[in-house]
Amino acid sequence: MTSSFLSALNILTRPLGESVHDAQSSDQDVLLEALQTNRIRVLEQLQSESSFEAVRRLREEVKAEAVWFCSDTEDVTWAFVQECFLLLLSLGRHLSEELERFQQTPPPSAANRGGAEMAPPLPPDVLSVAQQKVLGTALQFVVSLGLCPYLAPGVGVPLGRRSAFGALVEKLVCRGAEPAGGRRLLITTNVLLKLAELTSLATLVFTRHLGDVMAALCQLGHQPHREEDRPLSAEECRMCKDALRNLLGKVYQPIIIKELLVLQGGPKQSGPVGGSRAALGSAPAWLRRLCGQLLSERLMQTNGVQAVVRAVLEGGTGGESDWRKCDAVARILVACPQQASADVYFRLVCPQILDLLHFKDKLTARQFQRVATRAALTMLQERPSFAQRYLLSPLLAPLQHCTTSSNDADSPEAVEESELSQCVDDVYKIFVVGNAPSPSLLEELLPVVFTLFCFTRQNVSHLRAPCQEILLWYLSHAETPAALSMLRQLSGLQGRRKEVAPGFHFTPGSDGGARLSSRVGFSDEDDELYEKLAAEQWRLECLIHLLVELKDSDLPGDLFLDLLQELTSWTTAADDETKEEETRDLSAMTLLEVEQRLQGGAERRGQRLAVLQVLALMVESLQHSQLLRKTTQVVDFMVSLLQRACVGLGPAAGPGAENPVENQTLSMGMGLVATLLSGPQLSADDFSSMSRLLLPLETLSQQHPDVVIQELASNLRAVIATHGAYRPEDLTAAAQPSRKTPETTAPAKADDPQTPANVPPSSAGSRTSPRQNTKPFSDWLLEACDPDVPTKAFALRVLTQMVQHGDPEAVQAREKVLTLFLENLEHEDSFVYLSAIQGLASLADSYPDRILERLLKDFQRGPSLPSSNQERSLETRLKVGEVLMRASRAMGELAPHLGRPLVGVFLQGTRDPDQGVRASSLSNLGELCQRLDYALGPLVQELSSCLTSLIKTEKEAEVRRAAVHVIVLLLRGLSDKTTQVLRDVLLDLYRALKWVVRSDPDQVAVLHAQLALEELDDVMRRFIFPEQKLEKKIVVLP
Repeated sequence: MTSSFLSALNILTRPLGESVHDAQSSDQDVLLEALQTNRIRVLEQLQSESSFEAVRRLREEVKAEAVWFCSDTEDVTWAFVQECFLLLLSLGRHLSEELERFQQTPPPSAANRGGAEMAPPLPPDVLSVAQQKVLGTALQFVVSLGLCPYLAPGVGVPLGRRSAFGALVEKLVCRGAEPAGGRRLLITTNVLLKLAELTSLATLVFTRHLGDVMAALCQLGHQPHREEDRPLSAEECRMCKDALRNLLGKVYQPIIIKELLVLQGGPKQSGPVGGSRAALGSAPAWLRRLCGQLLSERLMQTNGVQAVVRAVLEGGTGGESDWRKCDAVARILVACPQQASADVYFRLVCPQILDLLHFKDKLTARQFQRVATRAALTMLQERPSFAQRYLLSPLLAPLQHCTTSSNDADSPEAVEESELSQCVDDVYKIFVVGNAPSPSLLEELLPVVFTLFCFTRQNVSHLRAPCQEILLWYLSHAETPAALSMLRQLSGLQGRRKEVAPGFHFTPGSDGGARLSSRVGFSDEDDELYEKLAAEQWRLECLIHLLVELKDSDLPGDLFLDLLQELTSWTTAADDETKEEETRDLSAMTLLEVEQRLQGGAERRGQRLAVLQVLALMVESLQHSQLLRKTTQVVDFMVSLLQRACVGLGPAAGPGAENPVENQTLSMGMGLVATLLSGPQLSADDFSSMSRLLLPLETLSQQHPDVVIQELASNLRAVIATHGAYRPEDLTAAAQPSRKTPETTAPAKADDPQTPANVPPSSAGSRTSPRQNTKPFSDWLLEACDPDVPTKAFALRVLTQMVQHGDPEAVQAREKVLTLFLENLEHEDSFVYLSAIQGLASLADSYPDRILERLLKDFQRGPSLPSSNQERSLETRLKVGEVLMRASRAMGELAPHLGRPLVGVFLQGTRDPDQGVRASSLSNLGELCQRLDYALGPLVQELSSCLTSLIKTEKEAEVRRAAVHVIVLLLRGLSDKTTQVLRDVLLDLYRALKWVVRSDPDQVAVLHAQLALEELDDVMRRFIFPEQKLEKKIVVLP
């Protein structure tokens, strides 16, 4: 039955054949003839053919009810459109009756359907693809001939700009015939809305012609007219307005917003109409105002911001054009509509902007995050008051609550895990990813973020990375004084503000985050004190970790110099306090004054200890190249050093004021200044920064008791004051202090042009090449036998450098050097035997065949020298093991060639009676195996048996740890080659690791096993799911 209605529509819209029209006819005549011929043909077939009886009956019913039908119209196009109306409305009525009948019929049982697997019958309003195509053609004729020609100029997209057929249709329409254009537009719109009441037809109407219907309703309901020229009655206008509101509420909002943007039109055209932007002409003022009002309403409703963003960005690929769209949408969101109050607008829009940050879909989340970030940053710049009230306050509320929580709350959890995680992620996205221009907005809550970061570093938490990035972003973008103040506050050197509320602390969350909970008090004061001290130490370590991550920043050096300057001021203050103590009469003070004085002294001493602790951690953890990155920082460091040296000089210092250690430090520092002045090219700015050294150098040259330091300070001052015009001959020799005794300073050449300008004083005297020393090789051998520990150790290090540089005398006497190193390996002082270890490692690297063989024998059987102390044989063997470890690391690509004998010795060492030797052998075995690659293949069975047996049978925890660590290093070294090299033993190693995790009582061994399993998991994931790479392959066919 439905097919007959669609057949009639097909006859009405079918194009004519080539033989029907004359070759000389114009396109307009051909189209008019086709419309009239098809209309007559369909009427004839409806009357003559019995298959169209139901169509004829419903058509007559619709025609009788249609008050708009005009049978005597002379306009061929409108007559054709009316016939389309009748057939479409007949089809709609037929489908509605069939659907109602279908819904009233009970569904057939599974037995009547022919089985449970057979699909249920389709509703009668479901159309096939061919039927939808016929219906779409009819609707296109209706819109092209009955709606678009009667739209006012500027309303909607004109037909002439859509296609060549549209331009032809515009010329066919007869606007002067009855009914009038406005009435025809109303009739067409009402028919399309009537059809859209049926769901299956509404999809076809609105997917293709929604914009045209909306344009017609806007014109019919809102276009201003003079009273005498109004085409519609007031009631009809009101009905059109209601229909528009109903339509805007029913359809998917992003589509509505797209169509409203099209209706609003593009910018006013200043160029020719045929330009690239001619498709969107300038809309009338009334339509622009109406579309702006409707868009504002869409924006301010629930999920309106999301609808606007989807309307603009849907279908994007994330390219550069999409980023520009994101920025444009962000500017739209921040611009308050003229029709709305700013307070109401931002109160409704800001929460929706924050919701854009919480999408999970990867592409959508990236675009929405861009929009939200740009909108938030633009609001902070242009609307700071509204941004603070409606954007930042809700965004930072969980972190703010951490500082204001009270134990009076009913819930033991002050801030939930989900709230805190979402807050940290949002702050990271807006401030770090969005790169906010004002870091000061985070200044108040940064202590809470730092406390949370310290907590996450003690656990496995997904909040660690965003917290660290937030802190690093602030320290990198804040002004230097503000960043230094914040660092002093976080380190405890300055009064703490906005910390986590007393009585609360962060605890692990169930989803890998953190939550703020009430703290349980300590019953013992000692435990509470220990917990407090441990927490303070951990905070300092976390702060140093942040400074280490600031690799390209001057902030660590600025903090270091600031603390050194504070030390200098303390030295002066200490002298003043001493003088005051000598003159003050305690008997004249009251008890309260004495107590306050003692308390103040204790606080000052505590502050000084805290500064010294921070300085010690910085020097221990940060490299000198990070502490002193620039020449100006080196100069600042020297100013601080020289000022401290000047304190206490003068007549009041007395004859016993000379300190050998301070003299040595001062000599090294002045040697650094000499090195700076010996640079190849020093600019005027460099000399200008060094001018601050003139005053302390003058004081030292006049008042220091050491004559050598006086002369050196005088020479340095002269060079700086003359900008290098005066340069004494012994200036470069002054850069190296004496190696023999701390009381004197022997000149040595330090004119190496490769010496960097930021070398710290602690290493300024140890960077000289051995070829620059004037002593012969025999003297260094004699000094290496000197009983004085500093002299011996320094001579050993010089000999090591000679071996490394291939000095001819050292090469010729390498046996003597080897014996000397082996003898000093048994020395008690760590400075000496560590220098000997370094020398042996250098010898093994330079002459592996001879030296490694000797070292392996000593490692297996003990020291072989006649003078060796057999009672300390075990200790010496462990030191030789350290040498072999360093040699293994230095082998590099030669490890497969040189490492085979070492593997055998280390495997034998795992059966040694002493646990230290067993652990040392395993440690060396791990270092060597991770460098053998495919050469490890023949040894994997023996290696696997050794490791698995040690893991399961060894009684000493230290040896079991070492065995598990060998597997970690093995997997880490082989990486993607693991499945090839360890193919036969991989399952055994995996089972051994799982046994450790389940059964080993030692927690350190369990941790090593878990690390090994993680390495193995990464290897297998890359093996099973290899990374997809797009690459071209050229194959040469035979």
